[in-house]
Parts: sequence; C-alpha cells; structure tokens
Amino acid sequence: MKTYLKQGSIFFFFTIAVLLWLKTYAAYLIEFRLGIENGLQQFLLFLNPLSSSLFFLGIALFFKGKIQQVLLVVIQLLMSILLYANVVYYRFFDDFITIPVIMQTKTNAGQLGNSAFSLMAPYDIFYFADTILLILFLVKKWYKPSQVSNRKPALIIMSAAIALFMLNLGLAEKDRPDLLTRSFDRNYLVKYLGTYNYSIYDVVQNVKSAGQRAMADTNDITEIENYIKANKAAPNPEYFGAAEGKNVIYISMESLQTFLIDYELNGEEVTPFLNSLADSGEAFYFNYVYNQTGQGKTSDAEFIMDNALYPMAQGAVYVNKAQNTFQSSPAILKANGYTSAVFHGNYKTFWNRNEMYKSMGIDRFYDAEYYSMNEEDTKNYGLKDKPFFKESMAMLEELPQPFYTRFITLSNHFPFEMDEGDTDFPAAETDDKIVNQYFQSAHYMDAALEQFFQDLKSSGLYDDTVVVLYGDHYGISENHNEAMAEIIGKEVTPFEYAQLQRVPVFIHVPGVEGGVIQSYGGQLDIRSTVLHLLGISTKEYLDFGSDLLSEEHNEIIPLRNGDFVSPDVTMIGEKMYDSQTGELVEDPDVYAHLAAKARKELEMSDQLLYKDLLRFYKPAGFEAINREDYQYVKDED
Repeated sequence: MKTYLKQGSIFFFFTIAVLLWLKTYAAYLIEFRLGIENGLQQFLLFLNPLSSSLFFLGIALFFKGKIQQVLLVVIQLLMSILLYANVVYYRFFDDFITIPVIMQTKTNAGQLGNSAFSLMAPYDIFYFADTILLILFLVKKWYKPSQVSNRKPALIIMSAAIALFMLNLGLAEKDRPDLLTRSFDRNYLVKYLGTYNYSIYDVVQNVKSAGQRAMADTNDITEIENYIKANKAAPNPEYFGAAEGKNVIYISMESLQTFLIDYELNGEEVTPFLNSLADSGEAFYFNYVYNQTGQGKTSDAEFIMDNALYPMAQGAVYVNKAQNTFQSSPAILKANGYTSAVFHGNYKTFWNRNEMYKSMGIDRFYDAEYYSMNEEDTKNYGLKDKPFFKESMAMLEELPQPFYTRFITLSNHFPFEMDEGDTDFPAAETDDKIVNQYFQSAHYMDAALEQFFQDLKSSGLYDDTVVVLYGDHYGISENHNEAMAEIIGKEVTPFEYAQLQRVPVFIHVPGVEGGVIQSYGGQLDIRSTVLHLLGISTKEYLDFGSDLLSEEHNEIIPLRNGDFVSPDVTMIGEKMYDSQTGELVEDPDVYAHLAAKARKELEMSDQLLYKDLLRFYKPAGFEAINREDYQYVKDED
C-alpha cells in the first residue's frame, strides 16, 4: 500500500478531496437547517462541496515536492477551519460567517470566548479527522509528491472543478431564478452553492460594496427620496408633541423575546415588573414588534433605533460603515437642545462603538472605564445589570437636561448562566440547559429594571422622562426548537419560529395613559414613534420607519433576511402563511406585491448604506455631524 501511494499522488489527492467533500456534506445534513424541498435541492447539496474541494486542493498540484505537501495541508486545514467556524457560528446565530463578521471578531476579540466555547462539543474533532490523517500520511512518508512539475493533471482537475461548478450553478438557477441577486438570504446561497463557494461570493460582494461608494452621486438618492416621502405615515395628532421637551431614556433589553411577557414558570411570573407596566397602563406595550436585526445583533438594534434604516445583510453597520454620514436621532435632537449619552458596562471598542458614536453625534459615552468592574459584579460581557444601573444613576443625574440616552444591558446574554446568589428564580425543566437558564437571567434583568425605575422616581427624573424599553434580538435560536416546543406548548414550525422573533417594546410617556397596542410593527418604527411624541416631525428625513401610534401606520414589516410579516400574511422562505392560523395560504400570488415591497425597501436601504448616500441629502434645519467634534476619553480627576 505504501508503495502504491508513493507512486499514486493523484490517487492520494482524490482521497483527500473526497474526504473533504463528504465531511462537508455530512456537516450540511447534521448541523445546518437549509430547508431542502425537493430532489434537485438534495442533489445540489450533495454536489456543491465537490467542485470546491477539487478546485482549491488542486492548486497544490501546480507545485512539486515539499511545496506541494505543505500546500495540501494548509489548504485542507483552512477549508476545515472555515467549515467548522460556520458550524459553531450557526449553532447559535442560525447564520453563516461573512467577511464583515470576521472583521467584527477582530473588533470584539477576547469578549466572545465564553459563548463560542459553550457551542463546541468533544465530537467536533470529526471536522479535523481528515486533516489529522493527511498530516499522518506525510509524516510517515506514505505519500510522496512528484518531484517533476506536471501541470497537465492539475489543469484537468481545475477544469473539471469549474465545469462542476457551472453545472451546479445552472441547476441552481433553474430551481431558484435570480439566485445570485439574493445576497440578503445566505441560507439560499449556501443551500445551492455551498459554504466554500458562498465564501467566494461573499468576498466578491464585499469588494463590489467597497467600490459602490466611490461611484455614487446625488442622482442615486432621488428615487429613494421619492419613495420614502410618498410612504410617510402622518403622526397621530392625539400624541404628537405629548412629550415635548422631555428627557428620553432607551433601555436595550438584551436577548428578550416577547413570549416571556406574561409567561409563568411553575406559577411564577418571569417578568413581573414588565408585565405590570402594560397591565397598569403606565406605559404603551407593543406586543407585535418584530426583531429586524442582522448579523450585528445588539449593535444593529441600536442602529435601527437611532436611524430607522435596515441593518446590513452581511456584517454590522457599526463595524463596516462607521465612517458613513448619518442623520440619527441624537443628531436631530441637538437642534432642540438635547445632550446625548450612552451607558454601557463594557469597553468602548466593543462593536466599534467608539467610532460609530462619532458619526451618530453622541456627546458622551460612559463605558466600562466609568464603572467599578470588580470581579463580583461582572460576568461574560461586562457589568451585571443591577450594579450597572445603580452606578449609572449618579452620571445620569449630572447630565444637562433635556437628554437623550441609551442604557445597554448585558446580563441576559447567551449562554444565560447566573452566578450563585444573583437570583432565586427557578430554571425551566426541559432537556436543554440554555433554555432552562434563559428564564433565570430574564427574571434577573426584570428585577434590575424595576430597581432602575424606582431610582428614577426617587431622583425626580421619572415624571419628566420618556422611557423606551426594547428587546434587541432573539435569545433562543432555532437550535433549541425542541425545548421551546415544550415551553410554548406547540411545535415550533417555521411560522411559529417567526412569531418567536417578536421582541417587546414599552414606551412610558409622562402624563399619558398607555396600554397594549397590537399593531404589527418593526424595530424601525420606534424612532418615528418617539420623535413624534417629542413633537419632532420626521417628514424631511430619509428613513423607513412608520409611527406605531399613527392611524396611517404601515403594517408590512420586512425582516432582514427578505421575509416579511403582516396582519394577513407572513412570508418565510418564499412560502406564504396565514398570519392568524399559521396555515399555508392557498393562492400566494395574491400577496406577491407585498413581498416585492418588502424587498424594495431592503434594497433601497442597502443603497443608502453601501453608497453612503445621506452625504448627498440635506434636510431643512439639520446640521451635519462633524466626527472630529467627538472624543470619548475619560477625564482623569
């Protein structure tokens, strides 16, 4: 056998290529939920790793001797790492890694370790078994590469790889026309093209994006401006200006989903304080607001709240577009004498906030340098919620009024572990530890919020402050559907999972009676709702939000992946469901115009971001932000 392998470098090459191919296909079946619907899709799923394996490993065959050996190991290892990185990332995010995500990892390095390690398993060694085998063969000298350069076999293999890819792409386009225009739906692209080919596509898209800004001009914004202004919802005169001149506090409720509101575990309310806000009428409670974030998660939610634009399909605006021109709420409110600030028990570089906040016109940034950050009060991503709110009060009271502020909580974060003594709330009793712990950490956050509200009342700020509490993104991913079925008492179908993407939004307005508002909305709708309450018109600004309190409120809610929800119909992966029953609709073509509208908005918002078009648009009365005016350096007393 050893003699045969020494003489058969091509045979050995094909062995390594086939092992990589089959390993990738196994990962598709075991780790990813790609929504295979027919035999052609199953065949393409099986086929697509082969062209990538042959093409990339084939590069090594253009070389000879030790260089060929080293290249085979390096290429095979890099492809295995890419596959495994996607596996781990998908286990929590139900998504695939992109180039911008890798850039985010650099920005957030050192702070994601606990989440990543909790997603790994001992059997993951499988993803590197063929790499280990390859290295063993080379160390034992069972494989001896040719010492003479022979490009003919290499060219044949590369040509075969390209031909396989073209066949793959042709069949994919037949099953899913315009596949390569669906950059907002990575699930489709990976299903048809595979992880490796998608990575190449992703690189091309990012290079293309980098060139878009340079080629843009003022003409590119005209169609977008006309569309947005033609679809603006007029404010509700009953509420417009009801909070004029009031302070504003936004509170980002980490990973909180709407199903927890009014949910009882063993007869105990998980979020008793938040429940009381809606039940008492102390605040408006919007229970049909959907999470519209992308890969930027919490930072995307922040971006949406301040700009009412869709986040990026790939990566995070905070990381990739921090130098862009924006017309954010903090910048708009400057003309009305507002001071803006953000409070966050983590360091300012996390999610590149120290750069993005300059473009948003945020005056002050109280990051971890302003807090005690002792071992007892910190966990995972920074300061626990209770000490965070307690220590923030003194800084909040010192701010000039009126102020516009955001508090970013951290405790209710995956994997939702709590330190002993932080809560006595029971865990759920499913077979899923992550789901079980989620109820404990959510209860802890609820108690921290109640404490903060009491402190606001004691300080005298409460009666002069609008408080907006919002869930930033989902906490429980699709990987935990089996346990979630026990929690909600029914199977988590694609439709039900879409319902689990609802995030709670509460708005307390001093002197205004609230209650439950069941209008369908998205996170993009919060900005115009709040600005209208403050008496600030949004008609001149380019955004895609729709006032939730307006009688003209738009209830077609696009999601970042291209799906949409509405009171009548919900679209998930090209399928239309009745929003009231969850059943497939008999004639989906009736709602095709709604899908077209949702995609049009996503495309227009992407143009605004990728081309940085707001630099060409000057709303009346708005003073553009100069990034050089903002520095977030703590004064040394």
